[in-house]
Amino acid sequence: MSSSLIKSVVLHVALGGFLYASANIHPPAPKVMEVTLNKAIPDVDKAVSAVTVDQKMVEQKIAELQKQEKDKKKAEDKRIRDLERRAANARKQRESETRHIKKLEQERKAKEKETAEAQAQAKKARAIEQKERAKAKQAEKQKQESESAAKAAADKRKAEEEALKKAEDERKKRDEEAKERAKKAEQQRQQALQEQMLQEQLAKEQAARSKIRQQQVVGEVDKYRALIMARIQQNLLIDEKMKNQQCRVNIRLGFNGLVTQVKSLGGDKLVCEAALRAVRMADTLPVSKDKDVFEQLKNINLTIKPEF
Repeated sequence: MSSSLIKSVVLHVALGGFLYASANIHPPAPKVMEVTLNKAIPDVDKAVSAVTVDQKMVEQKIAELQKQEKDKKKAEDKRIRDLERRAANARKQRESETRHIKKLEQERKAKEKETAEAQAQAKKARAIEQKERAKAKQAEKQKQESESAAKAAADKRKAEEEALKKAEDERKKRDEEAKERAKKAEQQRQQALQEQMLQEQLAKEQAARSKIRQQQVVGEVDKYRALIMARIQQNLLIDEKMKNQQCRVNIRLGFNGLVTQVKSLGGDKLVCEAALRAVRMADTLPVSKDKDVFEQLKNINLTIKPEF
């Protein structure tokens, strides 16, 4: 709020109070022979007091508005300063990045120029060397004059040879590094080949062990099949009518050899009845503790032929 506006509000409030006080002042009716000196006018005092109170309220309100406006302006100034500082920092960062990129580009161009100059100097050195060789053939006629030129040429040639030697050394170094890399690659290839051969050998050994194991399992299975068959034959009650007859049965065993199920798969009726009876009488049949052997024995089919 501006100073002129504040003054205007104060002036209007004061004027209003004064008019209010004036409108409410009514002089008393004249009385004969009645004189009153220095008597306070209550209404006028009240009006002045009201005007004073209103003016204080206005001044207090104006002070509050001025403080709010000042605080608001202070916050806005701070916000603008923060924005300006952030913008300045961002601008400085962009300028720094731009200078860095420009420097990198200048370095790249300088390296390219240096490489081109080195190549040109090397080419020039070769041409000078050839020219000096041609001059050497005519050195007899102009020996005195050519000595100084030859010396200068020799110094220059020496510098060029040193540059060439340095380039050759660098080339040899690169060749050595390339050989070393090739050597490492060959070592890795040989190692991979050895590992492959080892894996193949292990696979062959595993296959051989598996084959031997399979043969062992088959042998054990045949052995226990024979034992089971012998146990059944011991319990088999035979009759002359069973001669040259047979019956095929299926037997299921528990891990301890307990017969859990037996059934006929077909054959002579008398032989099948006798075979089922013999298996049930046996109750428990021989089995191997080897898991692989047992897996092939727990559900087996046998052909029972009475032995006479």
